[in-house]
Amino acid sequence: MGAIGTAKKVKLFCGILSCDEKIKEKALGELENKFGKIDFSSEVINFRDFTSYYNSEMGEGIKRFWISFENLVSEADLAEIKIFTNSVEDSLAVDNKRRVNIDPGFISAANIILASTKDFSHRIYIGSGIYAEVTTIYAKKEFVKLPWSYPDYMSKTATDFLIKARSALMKSLNDGN
Repeated sequence: MGAIGTAKKVKLFCGILSCDEKIKEKALGELENKFGKIDFSSEVINFRDFTSYYNSEMGEGIKRFWISFENLVSEADLAEIKIFTNSVEDSLAVDNKRRVNIDPGFISAANIILASTKDFSHRIYIGSGIYAEVTTIYAKKEFVKLPWSYPDYMSKTATDFLIKARSALMKSLNDGN
């Protein structure tokens, strides 16, 4: 029988969508106030290259990028983190329409986990109305696509960012942080 362990430390990151620069900067400020210094930021890409899903809510010209935080977090905190990021989205909404979409997740040695408020066959309820999904796994020095992996998360921009952030996580864990 395996021994019951404690939650591991992981690298918090957020995938961010916005077409409003001022709102994006306000959101980043809120995230840094809550989670500490941003250590990595990906290149910004056009979200329209992947889907028009959010256009009716957020408008045309949505940009996508990812950030990660210097401080490691407990994987047990993901539901609480998602609730916070949803509150930031709500506080910056205009006429009940989001101007920024913040998808928190974490990077572990083995995978990328995203939080969601939506249930689906590949998601697991983690409490407080929040679900978690394994979005991609890390194997043979790369992130591997799963049947439900979002195309933007498999883009070169995303995978370059995720590999860089994962390397920082591994260094931090090896240094005993």
